[in-house]
Amino acid sequence: MQTHPYPRSFSHIGLSVTDLDAAVQFYTEVMGWYLIMPPTTITEDSSAIGVMCTDVFGAGWGSFRIAHLSTGDRIGVEIFQFPNAQKPANNFEYWKTGIFHFCVQDPDVEGLAAKIVAAGGKQRMPVREYFPGEKPFRMVYMEDPFGNILEIYSHSYELTYAAGAYQPAASQES
Repeated sequence: MQTHPYPRSFSHIGLSVTDLDAAVQFYTEVMGWYLIMPPTTITEDSSAIGVMCTDVFGAGWGSFRIAHLSTGDRIGVEIFQFPNAQKPANNFEYWKTGIFHFCVQDPDVEGLAAKIVAAGGKQRMPVREYFPGEKPFRMVYMEDPFGNILEIYSHSYELTYAAGAYQPAASQES
């Protein structure tokens, strides 16, 4: 008898930035996320968190700053600032293995995009519709002021893809 794994819940994502204080301000004021642990310095030492970080980063990492936030649907966001943090000129190397974006949902895609741009971010494309003239599902790729790529959806992931977002218009007809 084969057992199938159950779907795990998403807990949190970690972002790296060059300015933690500015990032906390951006994500609380523009995205509306809750600050649940203010910026804190973590130092390489024998504390539980120090040892865990050495396990991840290897010896000699020194220190970093971190803050913890939460989205409206209780997904955690850890924001890290490392001493040698660099903002790449182009952080959109989508062809490389790894996470190249995260997505948030807001029914006012255009309004949130404008707020992100006003706060120093970038709009990477025009707002597009998945089903022009049929369904109001919209999306846009953005960049936060720190170079992290984010996407905005007007509707839930499940609604967007259950409706056949990648099917040619002719095959969507029932």
